[in-house]
Amino acid sequence: MEGQTLRRQFLKLLGAGVVSAWGFPWGVSAHSSALQTKPIPSSGESLPVIGMGTWRTFNVGNDQELLAARTQVLKAFFASGGGLVDSSPMYGSAPDTLGFALKQLGMPKTLFSAEKVWSPAGGTTREQVASLADRWGLKTFDLVQVHNLDDWQEHLAVLRELKASGFIRYLGITTSHGRRHQEFEQVMATTELDFAQMTYNITHREVESRLLPLAKEKGVAVIANRPYDGGSLIKGLKHREKVPEWATEAFGCRTWADFLLKFIVSHPAVNCAIPATSRVEHMNENMAAGAAPLPDASTRQRMAAYIDSL
Repeated sequence: MEGQTLRRQFLKLLGAGVVSAWGFPWGVSAHSSALQTKPIPSSGESLPVIGMGTWRTFNVGNDQELLAARTQVLKAFFASGGGLVDSSPMYGSAPDTLGFALKQLGMPKTLFSAEKVWSPAGGTTREQVASLADRWGLKTFDLVQVHNLDDWQEHLAVLRELKASGFIRYLGITTSHGRRHQEFEQVMATTELDFAQMTYNITHREVESRLLPLAKEKGVAVIANRPYDGGSLIKGLKHREKVPEWATEAFGCRTWADFLLKFIVSHPAVNCAIPATSRVEHMNENMAAGAAPLPDASTRQRMAAYIDSL
């Protein structure tokens, strides 16, 4: 409980822009005080708008060199004020890699741990959550989500019990690649949730029509996955010399990471985007994209039209 209280205090201070003056542990830089936060609707707790995914990038097995490299990536994330780290038993050794890195780094107080339950992983809901907590080296999780709605009724029933007992603090559901949106909408409309995770980026905006407005209406925090469309989106754009001059003038856009991530997290219903990377320099770019200012509604429309025109 003490760690959770410290984390909540830190995130509130982070949102107020006064963290660096307190000299918190972990070498949090002055830059991190500019990282934008948004409140989780069900609690009001602030969460930094840039989180971190681990799909593919943290599935490195027992390779000691790669484990050390991923530890440096995670260190850069927390040094810039990062909070939410998302993983899944579907992601191979990613939970174990996180456990290794967090042990090396001394369990940063700002960590907001987000995991998933997934029926093909085997075991009951309780067994999966307990196993994942052991792999991360944690006693509790901040958030556990039902991966891709897999057996969501059964899993959510148990997750509610785990939330009531204090083993998890929030629960949610996920989807990706635009799959099962109709069912996802029905679950969101009829079930009490804290979080909903879905694919949302500047070239995949289907959720703007129904899912994002519904999340706003129901008070559900949204995590945007695949912000770079699995990496292909930002790789394609980096072949261009620089971002449009009007984007720099409108909201201080400096990099394509700024352009793509700020578009996502500036949506009123989105709480957090979770780009994944295996490189420290890219992590630093991702985190810088969470700083103010964010584009307004008219600029967002111009950004989408610009990408559509390419």
